[in-house]
Amino acid sequence: MGLGRRVNARLARDVSPAELVFPFLRVMLGVLFLSVWADNLRKNLYDPGPYAALIDGYADEGSAPEFWKELMRLVADNAALFSKLQLAVELAFGVLLVIGLFTRIVGLLAGGYLTALWISEVGVPNEWIWSLVFPALVAFAVALHPEAARFGVSLPATSHIGSNRV
Repeated sequence: MGLGRRVNARLARDVSPAELVFPFLRVMLGVLFLSVWADNLRKNLYDPGPYAALIDGYADEGSAPEFWKELMRLVADNAALFSKLQLAVELAFGVLLVIGLFTRIVGLLAGGYLTALWISEVGVPNEWIWSLVFPALVAFAVALHPEAARFGVSLPATSHIGSNRV
């Protein structure tokens, strides 16, 4: 029996299909963050000018609550700081989710972040209202389900008794 067949046979015995769903969702969410990060980088949306213009446009055209629009304007007014912060956060979320490091806390933070983006985009023309809801739900599911960390990098301080991490 070849090595590939032995690994697949062992995997089939040790892991049910249901146990593969959450690691798959975690990795795909990470890939989503990385692809958005690369696209935003290509469009120069992490440069302060375009970043501020995008956020000001959301605040002007959207129907987020007024207190939220004020928060968005504060972020746009400080685009030199917040554009670089968003660049770093989106890259970090993507990398950490793909490799499975600090999965639960990153999932929770990513869920909160995606929820904030969703609120910011409510009512903005050409933005589909559901585009961020499902990724946010996936992020919260990744944060709450221990199987999401399966096949991820594990540190001694973050490992759990009985976990089957590779």
